Amino acid sequence: MDLQKIMIVDDSATSRMIIKRCFQMAGYQDSTFLEAEDGLKAMSELNKTKVDIVVTDLNMPKMDGATFIKKLRLMDKTKELPVLVISSMGSDAMEKELTNSKVLGIIRKPMTPEKVVEVLGEG
Repeated sequence: MDLQKIMIVDDSATSRMIIKRCFQMAGYQDSTFLEAEDGLKAMSELNKTKVDIVVTDLNMPKMDGATFIKKLRLMDKTKELPVLVISSMGSDAMEKELTNSKVLGIIRKPMTPEKVVEVLGEG
């Protein structure tokens, strides 16, 4: 998958760093990474910048990941934007709801480069 710009949305700076490093180790070292600490900040950034994929956590303050994804799907410029969910929590019902929101996949934390390759292929 050709990913020039990757947006990482997670309230934990450490998690954002780990996700970025996993993408780099999976072959996406030449990609540009944008970061946001919650869905609200990500929406603001996406109004200004085009990205190739959004990688988001679910459990965040201000706007959680599920609400963020729903809002993405309502906007013309982001309704087809690929979204990958990274989360430490989840249920079958949540996974079904996210699948209905056309997410590329759901990766459970801890994140690894191998999991990135499994879902997206090598960069």
